[in-house]
Amino acid sequence: MTTARRKAAETLARVDVVIEALDARLPEASCNPMIRALREFRQRPCLKVLNKADLADALITAQWLEFYNSQENVLAVALSCKVGDPIKNVAAIPKLCRSLAPHRNTPDKPLRMMIMGIPNVGKSTLMNALLKKRVAAVGDEPAVTKSQQTLDLGRHMTLTDTPGLMWPKIEIESDGYMLAASHAIGVNAVEPEAVASFLATLLLARYRPLLAARYRLAADVLETMDAVTLLETIGERRGCRGKGGTLDREKAALVLLTDYRSGALGRISLESPASRKQILALSCEAHQSNH
Repeated sequence: MTTARRKAAETLARVDVVIEALDARLPEASCNPMIRALREFRQRPCLKVLNKADLADALITAQWLEFYNSQENVLAVALSCKVGDPIKNVAAIPKLCRSLAPHRNTPDKPLRMMIMGIPNVGKSTLMNALLKKRVAAVGDEPAVTKSQQTLDLGRHMTLTDTPGLMWPKIEIESDGYMLAASHAIGVNAVEPEAVASFLATLLLARYRPLLAARYRLAADVLETMDAVTLLETIGERRGCRGKGGTLDREKAALVLLTDYRSGALGRISLESPASRKQILALSCEAHQSNH
């Protein structure tokens, strides 16, 4: 990561606009503070691409777009590179980038864009859609892209892809859980049961109707459930059994996580601008009380 950061900093000196790929379900939790620091140090404008928007809660995505579009030197767009026509979905990106750097539009001054983001937010899929051909490896696993590459993107435009950049220490615990639930952190880094328990608690608080529909649970039953009983019930319903017929909690956890990640549960956002504000306030309080 240190090498990737250094290379990104070097390339950033030679680009005009940063295209930052974020997961639309958790835009701020999937926003690497290191990328923000590098970008702001070089005073580069940013197009925030809220990818996987087809999996996110549309009402909350609209709030995020308003949140980002009110920031200086930032534009935001929500899209999906995997649903419908990916090339059509990303067609507006070069135009938006040009509006952030209007002085770059000649053979002598081509518009130089750079895609950045954490692992598994869809940077390579986005790049392939922009270039209208497969040039970047794609996979539903963190850290598929290993090195930088720069390619021409039509008339007077270049695009540089970068490896996913994680930051060394995730300061806010819930961010770690959100990232793990959304598959941005490798499976070896966290216990599936702990992540599924975090996700279950959040879904019980905000998306009970989706849980009721997916797992055929009555609304009044769901009202009495906590994360543990929900996971146990999912395990029972899905036949998650271990040796001797005992309930396999890890299998039950993976059922919930897979249903969330694939969109089988429905459109879900793990954070909103309002919940983010709350998380940051609590984090700040905790930090102050520790010092």
